[in-house]
Amino acid sequence: MVNTKTVSTEKILILSGNYGDGHQQVAHAIQESVRLRLPEAETLIVDFMEYIHPYFHSIGRNIFIGGVKNFPSVYGYIYRKTRVTNPFSIFIKSFNHSGIRRMMRLLQEFQPSIVISTFPLAAGMISKIKELGLTNVAAVTVITDHTDHSYWLHPFTDQYIVGSEFVRKSLHQLEVNDDQITVTGIPVRPEFCRAYNRGILRKKFNFDPDLPTILIMGGGYGIMGEGMSELLSSQIFSQPVQLIVVCGHNEKLRREMENHLNFSQQRVLVTGYVNYIHELMAISDFMITKPGGVTTAEAIALELPMLLYKPLPGQEQDNTQFLLNSRVALYAEDEAELQFYIAQVLKNPKLLIQMKESARRMHSKWTASKVVDVISSVNFEWQEIYV
Repeated sequence: MVNTKTVSTEKILILSGNYGDGHQQVAHAIQESVRLRLPEAETLIVDFMEYIHPYFHSIGRNIFIGGVKNFPSVYGYIYRKTRVTNPFSIFIKSFNHSGIRRMMRLLQEFQPSIVISTFPLAAGMISKIKELGLTNVAAVTVITDHTDHSYWLHPFTDQYIVGSEFVRKSLHQLEVNDDQITVTGIPVRPEFCRAYNRGILRKKFNFDPDLPTILIMGGGYGIMGEGMSELLSSQIFSQPVQLIVVCGHNEKLRREMENHLNFSQQRVLVTGYVNYIHELMAISDFMITKPGGVTTAEAIALELPMLLYKPLPGQEQDNTQFLLNSRVALYAEDEAELQFYIAQVLKNPKLLIQMKESARRMHSKWTASKVVDVISSVNFEWQEIYV
């Protein structure tokens, strides 16, 4: 006989994944806002892949990241083939059904009132468990890119939280009901929503308050590609500038950048992964970056213009198109265009002003707080976990 236990306290389980930093950043942004807005609630962040596949997680992550870096065309092909729900995308999703017992164990132990997924495979697992009648916990999916894809969409998801009206319309075209979609913007941590004194911050980092400052980010795992270090150590700048190069978790790239830039005529700061990226964004005039959904959302919140470079096939190309249409970014397809746009921005500050104004109009600040409003609207009282 199946026993049931009614959950009377608000417990929020957040399922994320470290296949890149974006999913985790969104999870922590939501957790911080829950603690501020719903102090009585208990939150728990779990790395979905590490929990479900503890023995193969690291190997699988390295294979995925290496595959995307070395065989981007293959990744792009699979992404396009599974864009909408079809037999192929359903087949791919079926691989996600292993590990249900471990996920049920987590649900039974923590007994959440609501599960928030910032990682698409986690969203699929919770939907499958609900489909099997093993739980009726409320399931919320937070899409962490400026685009749609079938891997985010699952039939037993109760609510989708999306970054823009564009994504809402895209989901509606994929037959998701409007009342299941809430537009908040991609959630970012409170640090990216505050105003900063640029002069004080530049002094903190020993930067000249008057020189143009360029922030260069290659993604959490530094997948910007070879050639960037040689490009930046060449004589492409028509005037003195200050450079900040963030290499994320890629220590090899960081050492390579330091070796190339040690004798640069420009003021250069090279870092690995840092927890003060909001300060580096705040002191910068524009950012050269890959178009990850969360990084670009953080830049928009801080009204930081972007120059997008080498997007991966798939969601990064979609993100690029969205950001260009929103007039908050420029796009360089190769090194020649990158040099061209750097020169144009340095010669014509009006370009930066226009992009900053466009970012301001997008109203992306305090997005995580808006997500908490959605969470608060969920009825916690009748949820049950079947054990």
